Amino acid sequence: MNAVEIRGVSQRYGRMTVLHGLDLTLGEGEVLGLFGHNGAGKTTTMKLILGLLRASEGQVSVLGRSPNAPQVRRQLGYLPENVTFYPQLSGRETLRHFARLKGAPLGQVDELLEQVGLFDAADRRVKTYSKGMRQRLGLAQALLGQPRLLLLDEPTVGLDPIATQDLYRLIDHLRQQGTSIILCSHVLPGVEAHINRAAILAHGRLQAVGSLASLREEAGLPALIRASGLKHSRQLIQRWTAAGHAARALGEGAVEVVAVNGHKLGLLRHLLGEAEAQDIDIHQPSLEDLYRYYMERAGERNVEATA
Repeated sequence: MNAVEIRGVSQRYGRMTVLHGLDLTLGEGEVLGLFGHNGAGKTTTMKLILGLLRASEGQVSVLGRSPNAPQVRRQLGYLPENVTFYPQLSGRETLRHFARLKGAPLGQVDELLEQVGLFDAADRRVKTYSKGMRQRLGLAQALLGQPRLLLLDEPTVGLDPIATQDLYRLIDHLRQQGTSIILCSHVLPGVEAHINRAAILAHGRLQAVGSLASLREEAGLPALIRASGLKHSRQLIQRWTAAGHAARALGEGAVEVVAVNGHKLGLLRHLLGEAEAQDIDIHQPSLEDLYRYYMERAGERNVEATA
């Protein structure tokens, strides 16, 4: 059973359609990165899963039930982009309050405060917390009751680099335990190592969904191969350029060549064999590169549709 199934969902506000025929699934123990520009439909998708909106068309299933089912709500965790708490309560009092509302064991409170790095500040009033500390408190409340499905909307907002890495380690741990996670973020460079699949939305339409490997193959973006320790780098560049490969010198005995689909292995064999490279680095298209590609393609299609 999938944790989330969205089938043919369109969402309208009056005459404005913000989602067009969305089909999307989330497997058990999977982390799905949901990406898109502001207004792409990410927040609407989250609200549909949370049961805060009812789809204008199509069906949404969460943990095999309607999003509004009480059994589902008790197994959901949600961290919004902008968290707000009662400023006069302490961090511990805040978590105990939410634990009672959710029916989660109170014994979990101190464990979660320790887990998110707030145990030493647990008795301070929330109004004294920094934005990053409030964000970590928000993550702790999302984890109350050990949810089977976790929705994280811009979870790294306000976090320093160390806290961000701690968050991603926690996501990896939750995934290994079987928790299904949807993660929305505009900060792409740190995300790609921690998701199973990426879904890219633009103008309310799903532009692409799949593993990074499958998206790279579909997009056909080139890889960059950088080699050093070459004895005849100038001749090598001339030879590759004549064969139609974009190549340039990076310094004495070092080159960079653009490897489009179908040519990477041949270039690597040449570098390891005849060219006798001492060191080779391969730079695959990043999540940011893929996002830019699909956003630009979506923009072109949108212009064509309105022309």
